[in-house]
Amino acid sequence: MAPHVCPWWAAALTIDTPFRRLLHDPQKIVGPYVEPGMTVIDLGCGVGWFSIPMARMVGAEGKVIAVDLQPQMLEIVRRRATKAGVVERIQFHHCEKDRLGVEAEADFALVFAMLHEVPDQDRMLGEIFRLLKSGGKLLLAEPPLHVSKRAFARETAVAEEVGFRIVERPRVRWAKAVLLAKGEEV
Repeated sequence: MAPHVCPWWAAALTIDTPFRRLLHDPQKIVGPYVEPGMTVIDLGCGVGWFSIPMARMVGAEGKVIAVDLQPQMLEIVRRRATKAGVVERIQFHHCEKDRLGVEAEADFALVFAMLHEVPDQDRMLGEIFRLLKSGGKLLLAEPPLHVSKRAFARETAVAEEVGFRIVERPRVRWAKAVLLAKGEEV
């Protein structure tokens, strides 16, 4: 594991807290973009903070692909999804450090507080672009303490270089965020 990747044991202890429930409500953040029947990808899913709520949002006909570099994270998500009764809606995918390796066609992708940990952002954003259907959306959000305005602007510029276009800049508490789309105007 790269030294700048949040270790699974730290994330498991610090990410799912009552404070975070107030700060990052998945329904408010991704609810406007996720609909029943969709295929969505949660990249760097961590402990499933967004994966499990999105599994409820996509319903029985939809699918969430939870992707993480750390198999321990995926196991935590699997246990939590089983307890929540949505495990059958989630596909668990262990990616490599330099390649997502996901084979899917998705409607929506979420990259929340992790792109700054990726050494080759061009490659990752290019892979995400190829995974999304025409008109598919990517919500990119980064924490302000880890990612400066300048660094976030660079990430956004890289996303535009691979073919995404900016749709909006949603307000997400304690994060810099941008909604990007692939393809024609939406």
